[in-house]
Amino acid sequence: MLSRFKQTELWLPGISVDCVIFGFHENQLKVLLLKFHNTHVWSLAGGFVGVEENVDQAAARVLYERTGLTDIYLKQFYTFGDLERNDRAAEEHRSVTTAMGSPDDDLSWMSKRYITIGYYALVDYSKVVVNPGDISDAADWVDIAALPHLFLDHNKIVNKALEAMRQSLDEKLIAFELLGDTFTMSEIQAVYETILDKKIVRTNFQRKMLSLDILVRIEKKFTGGAHKAPYLYRLKP
Repeated sequence: MLSRFKQTELWLPGISVDCVIFGFHENQLKVLLLKFHNTHVWSLAGGFVGVEENVDQAAARVLYERTGLTDIYLKQFYTFGDLERNDRAAEEHRSVTTAMGSPDDDLSWMSKRYITIGYYALVDYSKVVVNPGDISDAADWVDIAALPHLFLDHNKIVNKALEAMRQSLDEKLIAFELLGDTFTMSEIQAVYETILDKKIVRTNFQRKMLSLDILVRIEKKFTGGAHKAPYLYRLKP
């Protein structure tokens, strides 16, 4: 189960990547979490960097292994290297690896100080095929407002990712990465409101979106009476 980590010569010691995978479902911003085998400990998708990999390649590999997706929005946003992040690393690693049935010496190198490079990814929830991987026995999409206590400093990593995403919301129009190819104006607004954690006046928001000249209106969404059906939009090429 943990054989990939026993061959430490394949991985760079002291450095890892952790990926905050955001999806949007049922008008909620969600984060993909993984649960370590035989534990109640949840974590982000992450892993060590191979000796033959760039860090960006390592993050893309982790994402593909967990979601089955390629060519998705992936952004490096922060490096976590404070001394305090390792204060409880040895204890938590030992607790997790023991519960998973691995001898301490198999993963003792993981309990030493290392830094992690944070990435966040924005995915179309409907296209994700979740694979918990070889050290997890469960995966779940969890509402950003209801995260449990996570492994090591992963709660801090999520908060930092959310902060970085908010800063790029208008500049890079990243909210659209969380939607399908077509969407309604109310769906766009729901994404913005969830990320920003605040309500937005509908008329102001619609006026702002249309003024950007980035949307193409294509047809009515037939979900009710014709006079009530909202327009569908897509991004311009």
